[in-house]
Amino acid sequence: MKHLAKYDYLIVGAGLFGAVFAREAGKRGKKTLVIDRRGHVAGNIYTEDRDGIPVHCYGAHIFHTSDREVWDYVNRYAEFNRFTNAPLARYRDRLYHLPFNMNTFYALWGTATPEEARAKIAEQRKEITGEPRNLEEQAISLVGRDVYEALVKGYTEKQWGRKCAELPASIIRRLPVRLTWDNNYFNDAFQGIPREGYTRMVERILEGTEVRLNTPFSPEMRELAEKTVYTGSIDGFYGYRLGRLEYRSLRFETCRLETGDYQGNAVINDTNAEVPYTRTIEHKHFAYDRPEVTGTPWTWITREYPRDWEEGAEPYYAVNDERNNALYARYQALAEEDPGILFGGRLGMYRYLDMDDTVRAALDLAEKELG
Repeated sequence: MKHLAKYDYLIVGAGLFGAVFAREAGKRGKKTLVIDRRGHVAGNIYTEDRDGIPVHCYGAHIFHTSDREVWDYVNRYAEFNRFTNAPLARYRDRLYHLPFNMNTFYALWGTATPEEARAKIAEQRKEITGEPRNLEEQAISLVGRDVYEALVKGYTEKQWGRKCAELPASIIRRLPVRLTWDNNYFNDAFQGIPREGYTRMVERILEGTEVRLNTPFSPEMRELAEKTVYTGSIDGFYGYRLGRLEYRSLRFETCRLETGDYQGNAVINDTNAEVPYTRTIEHKHFAYDRPEVTGTPWTWITREYPRDWEEGAEPYYAVNDERNNALYARYQALAEEDPGILFGGRLGMYRYLDMDDTVRAALDLAEKELG
C-alpha cells in the first residue's frame, strides 16, 4: 500500500537525469531511493581508469552548453578541463575537418575564401528543387553533392541502418556549416570534460542519496515510494502493450595498444561505407592537459559499431520518425493517466538528449514537481 511507502521517490536509473533529480529532491527534504540494473552509477557517461587513462566506456562524451545555470550546476560537482571537440573524418584514406568549414572545403575543392566556398556549395545545391523530402535531399541542399557523398552518406547510413533517402530530413536540419577556419565542433559558450571523469562527478551528485546497484526494476517496487521517476524505455515500462518503439544500438570494441599515440586526435569518424564502424575514439586525448595520461607509452582506443536494437541490447538512439513519434505519444497518454509515474532521460522521453539537455530536463522536472 502506498501509505506504507518508505520513500517519497523511487528513481530508476543512476545516470545523469536520475542523479540530478535525486539531488534536487534531497535538497527539498524528500527521501529518495535510486536503483540501477548496472553495477555502476553514471549510466552511459560512465568512465573508468584503465592503466592510468580515463576511458569513456559507452562512447565519447563532451559536455557543452550555452545554458549558464546548467554549466554552473555541473561545475559544483566537477572541475572541467577546456577540451575542444575538433573531430576528423576519414574518407578514402584522406582526413577532413569537422564540422564542415573552410578547412573541409579547401581539402575537397581547394577553395581558399568564403566566397569561393559559398559559390561552390550554391552551384551544387541547385540539383535540389523544392522542399527536401528526405535526409539525402536535405544534406545536398545544405552542403552540396560532394560533401554529402564524402562525409555524410556512408556515416549516416551506418549509424541508422537505412538509406539516406529513407530517413527523414529533420535528422540533419541542424547540420553545422561554417565559412570560417574554426574546427570547434560546437557553438556553445561552455565546453569541457571533468578532470576526474564523469563517474566521479555523478558520485558527488549522488552523495547522501541511497543507491542500490545491480538492482533491476520490477513493478512491485513502486510500492516502496509515493512516486516513481523512470529513466528506462517508456515502452518497456508498459510491457510493450501498445507496440515496440524503435531504437538504434551500438557495440563497443575497446582495446589497449602498445603505442604512445594511435591517431593523434580524440575522435576520428570513418565515413567509408565498407568500414563497419563509425568512429574511433582515443581516450587519452580527452585528458590533453594531464601529461601523466598523454605521456604513457600505451593507449586505449574504442571503435563504435552501430547495430539494430534487440532485446537485451542497450537502446542508444530513438528513431524519431512519424510512426515512432505517434506511438510514443500514445505511451505518453498512458503516463498522464497515472499520477504516480514520471518519465525522464533519453529513453523515458524518447528523444536524443545531450548531457546539458539531460541536466536541464531533470532540473525542470524537479522545479515542476517539487517547487
